[in-house]
Amino acid sequence: MMALPDQTSTIRLSNRDINHVVCEGGEIEDVRFSAEKAIAVEKAGSDAWIKFLVKEIDELGAVTRSYVSTPSEFFVSCNGAIYTLYAEPSDIPAQTVTLAPGRPQRAKANADLLGPLVEEERAVSISLAMLQDRLPASFAEVAPASGTIALPALPGTALTERRRVAIEGAGLSASEYLVSPAASVTLDERSFLDRSLGVNIFAVTLDRLVLKAGESARLVVIRRGEAQ
Repeated sequence: MMALPDQTSTIRLSNRDINHVVCEGGEIEDVRFSAEKAIAVEKAGSDAWIKFLVKEIDELGAVTRSYVSTPSEFFVSCNGAIYTLYAEPSDIPAQTVTLAPGRPQRAKANADLLGPLVEEERAVSISLAMLQDRLPASFAEVAPASGTIALPALPGTALTERRRVAIEGAGLSASEYLVSPAASVTLDERSFLDRSLGVNIFAVTLDRLVLKAGESARLVVIRRGEAQ
């Protein structure tokens, strides 16, 4: 499950197993909660672990266990933001909660990552991240467009948008397309400088140029502007 900063996220946690909290792209600086409640918390780096303590009662050799059922609030500091978790202890397996960066955190991370680079270096960095499937946590994934796109310069070739990201703080967006020709073709990246793929395109990258029928290439299109 995922939580965002500066809002209250209602979550269900296991009341008997150790739950895992992960700070995406940073470290957990602090976890605050009511010390009076039967809760144990440990943290290290980007991870924290939450355990609701089980109360055992021994009555003449008969041991009974009492599990926590009262909700608790946790205030987790991650990436300089506060995440408020309203946790409902439940009889479920251990849960993992991902603390996802909010817009200000993503914008700052992207500015730190791409700010020192000239425009051409930014294009290379973003294209490699897309093609290597190693997107920084600060890139916000956006729902890709459905259906296929046909370009006049490439008759018989269908494009399908596989993934789209907004790179907040850098004023950029990027999409990855699958390029599927009906027949063998040698592609030219200049053919994809088409408004059908967005306005203000400043970089296109293909992972291969020569395709046979039935094969696909991966195309990365980078645009100025965070939303297209």
